[in-house]
Parts: sequence; C-alpha cells; structure tokens
Amino acid sequence: MEGSARTLNFTALLCLGLCWGPWDQAQAGTLPKPTIWAEPGSVVPWEAPVTIWCQGSLKAQEYLLYKERYSGTWNRQPELEFKDKAKFSITHMTDVHAGQYHCYYRITTAWSNPSDPLELVVTGMHSKPSLSVLPSSIVPSGGNVTLQCVSWTGFHRFVLMKEGQRQLFWTRNSQQAPSMRFWALFPVGPVIPSLMWTFRCYGYYSNTPQEWSLPSDPLELLISGVLGKPSLRIQQSPVVTSGQNLTLQCLSDVSYDRFVLSKEGARDLLHRHGWQSQAGLSGADFPLGPVGPFHRGRYTCYGGHNLSSQWSASSGPLDILVAGQFPYTPSLQVQPGPTVAPGENVTLLCQSLSSVDIFLLSKEGAANPPLRLRSKYSSGLYQAEFSMSPVTSAHRGTYRCYGSFNTSPYLLSHPSVPVKILVSGSSGHHGPPPTISSPTAAPAQGPSWYLYVLIGSSVAFILMLCLLILFLVRQQRRGKCRKSRDADPEPKDRGLQDSSSPAATTQEETLYAAVQDTWPEEGVELDHRKNTQDEEPHGDMYAQAAASDAPPDVTYAQLNHLTLRQKTSASSPSQSGEPPAEPSVYAALAIH
Repeated sequence: MEGSARTLNFTALLCLGLCWGPWDQAQAGTLPKPTIWAEPGSVVPWEAPVTIWCQGSLKAQEYLLYKERYSGTWNRQPELEFKDKAKFSITHMTDVHAGQYHCYYRITTAWSNPSDPLELVVTGMHSKPSLSVLPSSIVPSGGNVTLQCVSWTGFHRFVLMKEGQRQLFWTRNSQQAPSMRFWALFPVGPVIPSLMWTFRCYGYYSNTPQEWSLPSDPLELLISGVLGKPSLRIQQSPVVTSGQNLTLQCLSDVSYDRFVLSKEGARDLLHRHGWQSQAGLSGADFPLGPVGPFHRGRYTCYGGHNLSSQWSASSGPLDILVAGQFPYTPSLQVQPGPTVAPGENVTLLCQSLSSVDIFLLSKEGAANPPLRLRSKYSSGLYQAEFSMSPVTSAHRGTYRCYGSFNTSPYLLSHPSVPVKILVSGSSGHHGPPPTISSPTAAPAQGPSWYLYVLIGSSVAFILMLCLLILFLVRQQRRGKCRKSRDADPEPKDRGLQDSSSPAATTQEETLYAAVQDTWPEEGVELDHRKNTQDEEPHGDMYAQAAASDAPPDVTYAQLNHLTLRQKTSASSPSQSGEPPAEPSVYAALAIH
C-alpha cells in the first residue's frame, strides 16, 4: 500500500493494522458511515494500479483506511484536496494489498461508523480455469442457461463474474469429477436483451479468499431473435473434400456491425467485424482454411450491433459434408438412359457392395443440400433410387452419389463416377450426348469390380467365338480343296515308270508334273523334241501338246532351270513275244 501527498485530498490516515488504538474510542461510531469503492474495480490483476475512494462529510477533517488482519503504521497527509472524500492509491497491486478494507472519517474528535467492507482481490496467482455454457451461448430472449467453470487445479471455490459497469459475481463450492477435474455450475437467467452478458470465472483456495487465479477467457451470451435474421451460404457445393479451402459467408439486408458463426455442438463462436456493400447489404466472411474431418457439421450465423447484446435470429442451417472418409465408392447409373426428353421420368440408381445406411445424391455446382435416401438391401447390393419426375431443363447437369452412416451423417464415402443428364430440346447445351462410364477401381472394396469382370468376360467370349468361326470356315475350305484333288484321275504314264531302273530309288522324292492344258482329247498326241547333238544337263526343254486337226490350240510350257529327263520304256515282252503296240513317253521334272 502506498499513499502520497499528491493522491490524498484530505488529511488521510491509513491504518494498516489491528488498531483503533488509544485514540478517541469513546467517540467512535457517532457519525454516519462513509462510502468506500475501488477504481477501476475491486478485482485487480497482479501489479496493476488501483485507487480506493472513501466519501464522507464536507466537514470531515481526516480519513482513515483500515485493513483487517494486517499490522502496519499510520499515514497522515498534511494537505487536503477534496472536502468530502479521500483517495488511497496503490500503484502495483500484489498479494500484500489483497484483503478486506473499511474506511472512516473524523470531524473534530468524533469518528464515523465504519463503511461497508471492500474486498480487494488480486488475480493472476494461479492458472486460469475454463468457462463454457450449456447448452449453447446463443440464448433466446428470456431463456436460461448454465455456465460451467472447470479447472485441473484443486480449487476449493469458483467465482463467476459478470462484466459491466457493476461487477457482479457469484461463488460456488467446487466439485471433483471422476476425471479428477474440479468444476462448478452457475445457473444464469432469464436473460434480457437490454443488458450485456459477458462472463469470466476464477478459482481460489479457502485459506486465501482474496488471491484468485487468472481469469478464464470471456464468454458472451448472445440474445437472439430480436433482430432480422441473416443468411448463411457457401460459394461451392456443401460437399467438400479434405484439403479443400472452405469459406462461409453470412449476409443480411440489415446493417449489422458484427457477425458470429456458430457450429452445432461447439462451445466457441467465431466473431468477425461486418462489412457494408454499396447494395445496402452487410456481411462477413468466415474462412475455415483447408478442410479436415473436424469441419463437418451444421452451421448457423447471427448479426449484431456493437455494445449491445441484442442479436438477430438464427440464419438457416448449413450442413458441411466431408467426402472421402470411408474406404468404399458407390456406383451411379441412369435409368433408362442419360438423355431424356422434358416431361419424362428418370431414375438415378446408387449402389454399393459395402454396407451403407444412407445414400446422398449431389448435383455439381448446386448450393442446395444433397438429396438423402435410406438404403435398401437387394440381391447382394445396398441401393437407393432417386426419381426425377417430370424432368425439366433444371435437371440437366452432372450428378454424383455418396454413402454415409447414421452414426456420422456428416462424413461421406468417396464420390461415384460423375453421371451427366442431358435434357433433349433444352438450350445451352452442345456436344454429343454424355455416356455413363463405370467407376474406376480405387479402393479394394470398390463397388464396380463386378462390372469389369462381366465386361471382360463378354469381350473374351466374343473374341473366342470369332476365332472359332474363322477356324471352322478355313477347315471347311481345305476339305473342299482335298476332295476336288482326289476326284481328278492320276496320269497313267506315272504308273508305267520302270521301277527297276537304277535311278528309280533316287527319284522317289522327285516332283512329277504333267504339263497339260486339258485332258488329251481323241486324236491328240504328245510330241517331243530333243536336240541330241547339243544336249546339256541343264538345258532348256520344250514340251508341246498339239492337236492334229487344230494347230492354233497348241499349248506350250517352257521349263527353265529344271532338269528334264525323258525315258522311253517298252512294256515287257509278253509271253507271246509281241512288242507293245505303242511306246509310253513321260517327263520327269526334278527341282534343284
């Protein structure tokens, strides 16, 4: 405690001990009691300045500040600055200055009654607790909530303080949870919009009641439903993937100064200062950063004014769904086909081999929430049918389906392969009709592997069938060729070859050729010419088939680079000794 001539307006006496002492005790308590208070408040952070004021009578000649259970000395100031009050300044608040104070004033020899006690508290002596609200910090006007102060430090008591012009606080004994945490509950309400509802909590030990912990983070209650509600929207689809940047935007036609974003089940609110547009709208952007599984959930936003606890009604809810969180991929089909005429019916069939509770159908570029249907198990597949009836141009677009579970409705599977729906006759679309492709095999439990097996088996069967048909046709043609060759008679002169000839053995592999155009008709004879004088082993030989009565029909064959051997053999003499009627002439062609 420090007092100085500059801060004392009257002759101020500060008694820092258990004292009335020998001074005028008989005259004490005959004057009205003064008023005591502290500025800026009685709860003072460690080493922060604080001023204690004592206001009495205009006739007061001296003021006394008394601190209970503390021994010290008197402090008198010769100069008086104010007539009806005195101030006692503490430049650096510590645990020494914490305690309970009274003040007095004196007129001549009479002393006033003591003032009401002032409890001066120093904070920052222990680690801070945490403050939360149940069920939500968004409270309708007239509603009630419960604030919970929790700490791992074993405080004996907790204090809840309401900030404002008047610092109000409530004290509760702490309780220990099975998790070894210490906590206390403070019911608050009914709340009214005319007041500010910002709270902090502290903890302390019963043997040092004026030495509190650090304050918890502030908690503000938002009194909703008083002003017009804003709208909450997202620039892209509400179905997002991990790593994608996510920003939510709260907009209103009311000129709000600030906005908050609330997530269902979350304790903390995101606060943003509002901006004003030239179109008369106000709003705030809430960038949530790269998406993770923790971003899933239902969001709402509120608008409010500065220095007021009055907030708007809640915006409509916006569900953020995070895809790719389960190891399976459903498949999506269009029935009867991806191209439909306006007024017709179309069904999108979403299927999965893996167990699925709910199927969701999302349209690319649409800000509306996806459609949801419970799955049905049939023929070994979980499936759901999304019917569109009747089809309009608004149904044109790209669709994907997802699977989810009842226990985690905001987490989705991998998306199906996109399917496009084309509404015939609608404007704004060019190009060939889209086709439906089967999903790619991503996860091991992918739903479309059976389609690959079916398509591959069909293609293999068709190829094998084609090869079998070609093989049968070729074999049939070969059979016909053999039959036609077998039907032709062998030349008779081949069988007349002298097998006893020395060259017969070496001629078994000789290729014989009968050079003829047609079978010799009656009167056609085979002539042969041989140049005996110039015979060469590899000379050129000519065989001429001439018709006796038709010289123009003679056919010639020129045999080049071949050895032509001619043999003339007579039939063995018969028993009668008659020679054969005609000699047989044949030609042997040997390929070298």
